[in-house]
Amino acid sequence: MNDLKTTNKLLLIIVIPLVFYLLKLLSFIFIPLIFSMFIALLFLPLMRWLNKKKVSKPISIFIVALIILAVLKVGGALIQLSSQELLSPDNQFLSKAQTKLELLFEGLEDNFGIPYSQDKTILNNIFPQESMMKNFGNTLDFLGNTITMILMTVFFVVLWLAESINVQKLMNNTILKQRHTSVKTFVKIEKDLIKFIKVKFLVSLFTGIGIGLACVFFDVSFPIFWGLFAFAINFVQMVGSFVSVILLSIFAFVELETTSTLLFFIIAISAVQVLFGSILEPIFMGKSFSINIITVLVMLMLWGYIWGVPGLIMAIPITVFIKIILEQFPQTKVVASLIAGNGATMQIPKSKANKL
Repeated sequence: MNDLKTTNKLLLIIVIPLVFYLLKLLSFIFIPLIFSMFIALLFLPLMRWLNKKKVSKPISIFIVALIILAVLKVGGALIQLSSQELLSPDNQFLSKAQTKLELLFEGLEDNFGIPYSQDKTILNNIFPQESMMKNFGNTLDFLGNTITMILMTVFFVVLWLAESINVQKLMNNTILKQRHTSVKTFVKIEKDLIKFIKVKFLVSLFTGIGIGLACVFFDVSFPIFWGLFAFAINFVQMVGSFVSVILLSIFAFVELETTSTLLFFIIAISAVQVLFGSILEPIFMGKSFSINIITVLVMLMLWGYIWGVPGLIMAIPITVFIKIILEQFPQTKVVASLIAGNGATMQIPKSKANKL
């Protein structure tokens, strides 16, 4: 019996790295598949409501497609507005940036011997023309892969909504093997992930609005662009808020002249990130996402390594999914409790908060 247990443990040690290797190798399938599942989860309540109203499934899917297209149209309009703002001939940012960067490069050349040619543009000094030509092919490959993944995501969303892929039945036939347990688990997964996506979207939206208004108040160029950037990057858990603050602070350093104004601007955008990301988001999430902060960091590194930026975005929802599954088995409840943690968590459960 002991030999059997030892064999099973050894097999598990071999299988887990193999699974992660396959996830990385087949990322072009798994990334759109998981992304599409999260998107489809948002529309499942609407699909059920339309089904109760005796609306046929093809028409229901068509309605959902119209909603998605409307959202994409609004997003495209905002991106177009942002690009017009960036390319506006009236803004003086490029001339200011060139002056400051020239002084910076001259200082680096004098103090550290880093070569700087005044005959070349700032962009060519930072990115040599040979390097830009070499990376042009990589850029085209990246755009091609992105378009392919978007099309695959749309295809999988249709399959999810048409119930050609049924998670509840899949769990019932593979993992849980009990209809009542699988239904109960699926309902919890659906409820928690929908809540996560909704809260993350709203928090990111208000973060973007706050960042944009801060840019307008302190007269920092391109407020629409920076608002959109803060909204998008905020979906990367924990990392996104730091990236937006650091990049916007560097940008403001180039543009703003007064040191005190720059300081207050950095404080303002940091306060926006803290208010929405560190205070309001955990409150809105409630007790559903009691996840150890160490687990969050480990999962961010793991999924970031496997799937890159999409992995960073999906790390927390995937962790929530795994945690709920592990809670269904007595043998793995200990692992689920370790994921939740008894110490530093993202959010203190209300029951513990009341006791305190």
